[in-house]
Amino acid sequence: METYRKETNAIRQRCYPTHEKEHSSPLYLTSSFSFNSADEAEAVFKNELEGNIYSRFSNPNTDEFINKLCLLEGTEAGIATASGMAAVYTVFASLLEQGDHILASNDIFGNSKYILSNLLPKFGIEVTFIPITEHALWEKGVKPNTKLLFVETPSNPTLNIADLTYLNSICNAHGILFCVDNCFATPYLQQPVIYGADLILHSATKYIDGQGRVVGGAILGSSKLISSCYDFIRRTGPCLSPFNAWILSKSLETLAIRMDRHCQNAIILAEYLEDLNDISVIYYPHLPSHPQYELAKSQMRQGGGLVACRLEGNKYRARNFINSLQMFSQTANLGDTRSIVTHPASTTHSKLTPTQQSAAGITDNFVRFSVGLEHIDDIIADISQALKKSI
Repeated sequence: METYRKETNAIRQRCYPTHEKEHSSPLYLTSSFSFNSADEAEAVFKNELEGNIYSRFSNPNTDEFINKLCLLEGTEAGIATASGMAAVYTVFASLLEQGDHILASNDIFGNSKYILSNLLPKFGIEVTFIPITEHALWEKGVKPNTKLLFVETPSNPTLNIADLTYLNSICNAHGILFCVDNCFATPYLQQPVIYGADLILHSATKYIDGQGRVVGGAILGSSKLISSCYDFIRRTGPCLSPFNAWILSKSLETLAIRMDRHCQNAIILAEYLEDLNDISVIYYPHLPSHPQYELAKSQMRQGGGLVACRLEGNKYRARNFINSLQMFSQTANLGDTRSIVTHPASTTHSKLTPTQQSAAGITDNFVRFSVGLEHIDDIIADISQALKKSI
């Protein structure tokens, strides 16, 4: 499989066929697996013999899904989780201990920030939040007990770009684990391991599924680090169901062509919005006007499927605009075939304090679009009529 292109690996990598010689991988909807003898059971439990034991920590469907992601991301190993947030928490819970310190970007998903700000301090783990673009502050934020550096890139929801090469240099200099949430870019657009990332996280619910059907997550990295995450999941249970893994594995087969269309529609929409008087600021990594355009071009093969903007006006203008959209869905998800609109200040990032929202660049007139696969003319027409009605 390693000799094929990534798009081919996403299609051709699969679990071993059964005696039925099925062309498509079957569903393994079982809680546990049987052994031919007591000796075989003992050998499998001792890791002397490969084999499945219990679907909480091993199943052919989850194995196939993770093996595909490892090939796409270029990592040694990986493990599937019940959700993206399960992946985030598993990394922190399995690799950190009392007295450790985390450096994290200000620009991260609200629930990730909640874990860092509210849960981990209960276990004696401290965190320092750094603006993603402030290079000097990252270096100054390092402490003797800093164990892990955590970023999303592009960030949620302001689409700022982390300089992965620079952040990796800090991690290497101080012996810090480098963890990147690659959810928004997907491995098709960006491979953080190329820039030195030790761990890559995904909410597979988003672009990997791509159709808003199932929830799932993944952690990818070196065999040593994944082993620690595996031990945590095996004993605490945030596992991915075989059915969801089967769906996600099949979804990876179309990831490349879907992301091409998402990106094609997104850049056209971003260019359209940039010329409107109704829009005060437009956020899209591959727009030349983006402050990190050159960095985004160097790290991402395309700009992604998310576009964000600030409307001229206040939160009431933003809400009137959202309520006037006819085709866009209003939902907490993203990365769907269907275009989605979100008001982060009142939904996905509403649990943040006003100070935290401000630090992350989230204002009441900020709107995020997950640009779907519909015809771009229909996407633009819906936004255009909603802007007119929202005045």
